[in-house]
Amino acid sequence: MAHPAVLARLVQEYEMVSQLGAGGVQDPPRQRLEDVVYTLCVSTGTRDIDAALASARERMAAVWPADAQGMGAAA
Repeated sequence: MAHPAVLARLVQEYEMVSQLGAGGVQDPPRQRLEDVVYTLCVSTGTRDIDAALASARERMAAVWPADAQGMGAAA
């Protein structure tokens, strides 16, 4: 399992890139989204993004209970 700070950065990047790609299919955001999804899955030992996000958030909440997203501690 990756360090919680790494997971926090990946979750944040996933959310940002997925919002960029929501308006249409563009190659750079789509490729970056695929890369982040892959990295999150590998980092959490899961096979799909929903499980990866749940696992990452669970790990971050265990380390940073007051800040379940862990964003403040990762910055």
